[in-house]
Amino acid sequence: MPKHLIISGRVQGVGFRYSMLAEAERLGVTGWVRNRRDGTVEAVVDGRPAAVAAMIEWANTGPRGARVTGVAVGEVEGQFAGFESKPTA
Repeated sequence: MPKHLIISGRVQGVGFRYSMLAEAERLGVTGWVRNRRDGTVEAVVDGRPAAVAAMIEWANTGPRGARVTGVAVGEVEGQFAGFESKPTA
């Protein structure tokens, strides 16, 4: 089942979404990522369990320049063809 992530900390303005797109491609996961108006980054990640776990682990650190203070993980329904960046919500 796809994982829903809310990533908090200094995660906007540091290339988090761009870096997450690259990491998702490297790991072969599907889903999406977007900034939220409250300053967090939201993502949905789906794929092989080991790849999803690796993506969640990556999200706990993020790209250089990010300062992640928390990653809330839940589950959502859905199927995804690739990994995309969505507009801010």
